[in-house]
Amino acid sequence: MTIATAQTIISEEEALSIIESVIKQSAAEGVFVSISAGEENISRFSENQISQNVSKKQLRLTVTSNFGNRQASASTTEINAEAIAETVRRSEELARIAPEDPEWMPLLEPQNYEQRKPGFDAATATLSPLVRGEIVKKVCDRSAKAGVKGCGTFSTEISLQAIGNSLGLRASERTTKADFSFTARLEDGSSWDHRTAISTEELPIEEITEQQIEKALASRHPREISPGTYPVILSGAAFAELLSWVVWNLDARAADEGRSFMSRIDATGSPVGNRLGEQMFSPLVQLQRYPAHPLLQSSTFFSDGLSNYYLEIIKNGIPQTLYYSRYWGKNKGFAPTGILSPIVMIGSDKNLSQLIAETERAILISRAWYVRYVNPRTLEVTGMTRDGTFWIEDGAIAFPIKNLRFNQVLPDMLRDIDALGTPQRFGNNVVPEVRVRAFNFTSLTDSI
Repeated sequence: MTIATAQTIISEEEALSIIESVIKQSAAEGVFVSISAGEENISRFSENQISQNVSKKQLRLTVTSNFGNRQASASTTEINAEAIAETVRRSEELARIAPEDPEWMPLLEPQNYEQRKPGFDAATATLSPLVRGEIVKKVCDRSAKAGVKGCGTFSTEISLQAIGNSLGLRASERTTKADFSFTARLEDGSSWDHRTAISTEELPIEEITEQQIEKALASRHPREISPGTYPVILSGAAFAELLSWVVWNLDARAADEGRSFMSRIDATGSPVGNRLGEQMFSPLVQLQRYPAHPLLQSSTFFSDGLSNYYLEIIKNGIPQTLYYSRYWGKNKGFAPTGILSPIVMIGSDKNLSQLIAETERAILISRAWYVRYVNPRTLEVTGMTRDGTFWIEDGAIAFPIKNLRFNQVLPDMLRDIDALGTPQRFGNNVVPEVRVRAFNFTSLTDSI
């Protein structure tokens, strides 16, 4: 048997060559071209056996043309000469009849990007289905031996992004990503964890499998406790889910217009700017956009061409910056920031067991599930615990408890953090476990 290991997406050189040809063909006053390409391979497993193998390849060429402040985009998934020429023509035709955009911004001049290569692992990019299946089989065999039902996903991804415009902006990069998610179930017990890395070698698959099997066994026959306000310890995965909602809402325009928890409101109820510089959160909250972090090594530029550089977001619990689009930054006299991603929160050298050992009483939340808005203005959200919720007493896990629904104002959660664990990568975020003094639970749920 021969396992193919050749690169399956276009190279950076090919992508930039296509961009050059599009720009030469363009008759618009300005043109911006982007190419995104990638291949994702994923194995899904359920009840201790592989249930699905999927390989998905994608390539998209997008051409954005402008005539004055009228602009329009057209895309194609084909990169032959005829398809490219038709996409350029369609983009120009649409731009000529598009309404004028009062928030239109001119093309970016060439930018200065960090002089580093994003994380790329050739072995991950070319990992064969056979090897992926062997890894999953080991997980399933270990679950079956322990008497639990194991399910989850194991995926690898290679991505390419390239951009260019008629003012001379050019950039291209490749990245790889590996991801593992595992759920173990037995009777009325369940546990789950998730991790992301640049390469498959960096994924702690065996460690996660063993830990979640043990947790699933310990989570059986949960006890019922009354809803209320309790101290909690959030696993890294659970905290990553909730912190993402905070970061999504750090938008300068929404804050300045009175639509955000970051809005400053006067006595008449009118917005008077934002809350940058206020002591809003625990001094332990140190949040950064840090694309060069060793666990991330993500792209040096964003899809619109802005630079992706290190940026302090929250320092010692004080917000330092918000997301400024190019339009809103110009409107308010600030430089545009690019999106606030990827996120890194500084933690400590303590592991989860040490956090628990230092805690007199709390609820351990392994997963925050089905999180949704209650009040976008205050950033109150609702969701459920799931896959292993435990009562902590006198520095140890005392017993499993039934899952609870929470209604929590997330800025209050950040305000009440009083201890941190070790940062790990979940998706595009690197965050620690956290202990929170007060977390609001409203009812029991039937979720497992």
